[in-house]
Amino acid sequence: MSDLTHARVLRIAIPVVLSNATVPILGAVDTGVAGRMGEAVPIAAVGIGAIALTTIYWIFGFLRMGTTGMTAQAIGAGDADETVALLSRALLIAAAAGVALILLQPALFAAAFALSPATPPVEALARDYMAVRIWSAPAAIAVYGLTGWLIAAERTGAVLVLQLVMNGTNMALSLWLGLGLGLGVPGIAWATFAAEWGGAALGLWLCRGVLAVPAWRDPARVFDPVRLRRMLTVNGDILIRSVLLQATFLSFVFVGARFGTTVLAANQVLLQFVYITAYALDGFAFAAEALVGHAFGARARARLRRAVVLTGAWGAGMAAAMALAYGFGGTALIETLATDPEVRAAARAFLPWAVLGPLVAVWSFMLDGIFIGATRTRDMRDMMAVSFAIYVLAALALVPMFGNHGLWAALTVSFLARAVTLGMRYPALEQAAEAGVPAPAPTPAARDV
Repeated sequence: MSDLTHARVLRIAIPVVLSNATVPILGAVDTGVAGRMGEAVPIAAVGIGAIALTTIYWIFGFLRMGTTGMTAQAIGAGDADETVALLSRALLIAAAAGVALILLQPALFAAAFALSPATPPVEALARDYMAVRIWSAPAAIAVYGLTGWLIAAERTGAVLVLQLVMNGTNMALSLWLGLGLGLGVPGIAWATFAAEWGGAALGLWLCRGVLAVPAWRDPARVFDPVRLRRMLTVNGDILIRSVLLQATFLSFVFVGARFGTTVLAANQVLLQFVYITAYALDGFAFAAEALVGHAFGARARARLRRAVVLTGAWGAGMAAAMALAYGFGGTALIETLATDPEVRAAARAFLPWAVLGPLVAVWSFMLDGIFIGATRTRDMRDMMAVSFAIYVLAALALVPMFGNHGLWAALTVSFLARAVTLGMRYPALEQAAEAGVPAPAPTPAARDV
């Protein structure tokens, strides 16, 4: 286990943290380009259109997590053929899903505007935006699979390059097409279209080593019914778990809206703290996915435990640093994100919950990474269902008594419930990684394709 070191964890985690840091910058540039058009309608149209499509694509985020766990295990088991076949399966799923979204776009757009009605001018412009971007759906979903495969191979530096190129291309083309050529909102959409297809092409190039292993195009291997069924089961479990997690945050927003515009805005400001925490902790959770997956595939229980300890220690350290940063700099960040005095005052009143957040949430994040690496997705699904029920009960009990403080308390309870319930399932995960004679060490073909 001498190669399982702190340095190895950081080599995986740091590029992911840097990659995540580019995400909010991209959104700010698109909003800024729309804002330079001199009207509110373009800003609203880009906002609604982007959120609608991002939510639709987010449904397929399971492809990233499922691909990482299963590929890491194939690498750990030294199975080069399965390592490359998994990438082929992920890309086929992405292609099928993307084509389905393109064919279903009239119904999807109608549903989006039924759930989030807008004025006729905004809806018309948002439809123009979405009508362009929907054609890059296969590429956008493929990037999930490509990213998951690269993380499993511990090639997070390539993930960073992929995100920098995609987001850089998107920002440059948004400025050029949207403002320089005067194409407006459709220009911003075409910029994202080009960036997503370019990202998928770059991702394929970064994974070009698979072409050296014939199994990537072997129908018998790629469409093996047992392996294909397992992949679909794993991804289905993750999808259900992710929907329940999204329901938690959506209900948090909707319940918070009952306390008035000022509190709703304050909650939105403080949710940015939660998102920043997620971006920072993702790096160490992804490291856990890869390293635990390798150990699980090799049936090396002691190695798995060391991976858990190392990644967990770094995740806890990052969480503590973020809690300190929020404690000392949270007020300054609130004043940067909001200018209204009442919103600032309300956000400061609830700031302690944002400070506590990383210290509680870190364990649910890290355990998610551990269970994804081990592909114990049924446990993730079931424990998320239990945690969601606990969150609902906590909200029903605490919100009537403590108002918005009760709502934040319920959200904190949900993080704690996820950690406790998954922690209770951890011994079974270790037992599944059989102690004793491990599988053969990963071959160069399996590790380096």
